[in-house]
Amino acid sequence: MNLSDSRTAGQPLARLSAAEAVFNALRTDIESGKLEVGAKLSAEAALAQQYGVSRSVVREALRSCNALGLTMTKTGRGTFVVANRVAKDLVLGQYSALDLTEARPHIEVPAAGLAAERRTPEELEGLRDIVAAMAAEDDPEAWVALDSSFHAAIARASHNKVFENVVSDIRDALAHQSEMLNMVADRQHASDHEHQRILAAIESGNAAEASSAMREHLHAVGVALDSILSQ
Repeated sequence: MNLSDSRTAGQPLARLSAAEAVFNALRTDIESGKLEVGAKLSAEAALAQQYGVSRSVVREALRSCNALGLTMTKTGRGTFVVANRVAKDLVLGQYSALDLTEARPHIEVPAAGLAAERRTPEELEGLRDIVAAMAAEDDPEAWVALDSSFHAAIARASHNKVFENVVSDIRDALAHQSEMLNMVADRQHASDHEHQRILAAIESGNAAEASSAMREHLHAVGVALDSILSQ
């Protein structure tokens, strides 16, 4: 299967849709048994050639397969199929989706409220810049980096070192989760709107509204995760 077969000649497929297409093709092959448990996937370069995409697109797709528990990448050995159905929990770097779902409301909800009360003009301007950049960003990898930056910036603006350090520690896991949700559950557009509401509350200095907006954002993320795990 070459993804170039599904595009108009001379018009490259958008980066996100290419990663989605590779991910969906791999997931279908794994869940149907075409790629059996224990099978080793072709190397990144070979997969890139097979699907007519770049190696970075293949890496995005493989990270989502790993996060869903369908595959495991072993350094120096390659990527192997380890299950033919989505895991009950998702592996997101050092932490799992369940770890994040349980912990984040206790950290980021109060941090958002404190940020509304304590943010400096410079910190507020930084948050505005991040949200504006996210709304205009069409590269999924860049958007994910901005997403984790947004959450880290709110924690810093809370002026609580515990919140700041904890969010910094989970930042890589947040990025993995965001990337996977965008690819599997198409969360990017909804997240942009949720982030704008959080920003507006912090901008107005309304701690209760900022906490509420963050709580609703994290709830929406949890619902998306549940929908994936229940498939």
